[in-house]
Amino acid sequence: EVVSADLPFLGADTVHRLLAALRDSDADGAMLTDDDGRDQPLVAAYRTASLRDALAGLATEHAERGGQGGLTGLPLRRLTGALRLTRITDPLASFDCDTWEDIAHARARIREHGHVLNEWITAVKNELGIELDVDTRVLLDAARDVAHGVARPAAPLTTFLIGYAAAQGKGDPASIAEASAKVADLAIRWEAEHSGGGSAPDAG
Repeated sequence: EVVSADLPFLGADTVHRLLAALRDSDADGAMLTDDDGRDQPLVAAYRTASLRDALAGLATEHAERGGQGGLTGLPLRRLTGALRLTRITDPLASFDCDTWEDIAHARARIREHGHVLNEWITAVKNELGIELDVDTRVLLDAARDVAHGVARPAAPLTTFLIGYAAAQGKGDPASIAEASAKVADLAIRWEAEHSGGGSAPDAG
């Protein structure tokens, strides 16, 4: 497993998704990409044997072409291009900081996700008279899976239905978590059944 140090929004859930994707396939690795399809080869899970074979093959090819100094200085895409990879798209987790402008943008997003959301949820609960500790991360994860696997407009509608389903049960955080997990699994199945191996449709 390889993890870059310049992705402030990369979390354990994305790492687990990469590992699961690798386990569930016969690919040489599972790699993270952004919404535009740009690869993040330093955020990936690779099979050790496949990586060693590719490195050995690249070293042989480089030497046969008269290359000096081993593999130093060669672009990483020369290595990943020799591997069979499965890709996972996550626009937030794949956001990397290459410039000071990127860092400023990341800090703004951290403030947004870390404080504004909590303040807004508290205000909404007060306005609607709801007394419930909502795990926003669970809901956001489910919304993300639906947005990527189905269509972006489906995300808010789905979170509404999750809340409605939870209310039909005990209406507690456990009910929300259970409904969110079911929806996340459904989104994965939906994408597999309807995408035909391509990207999910985007109606937004």
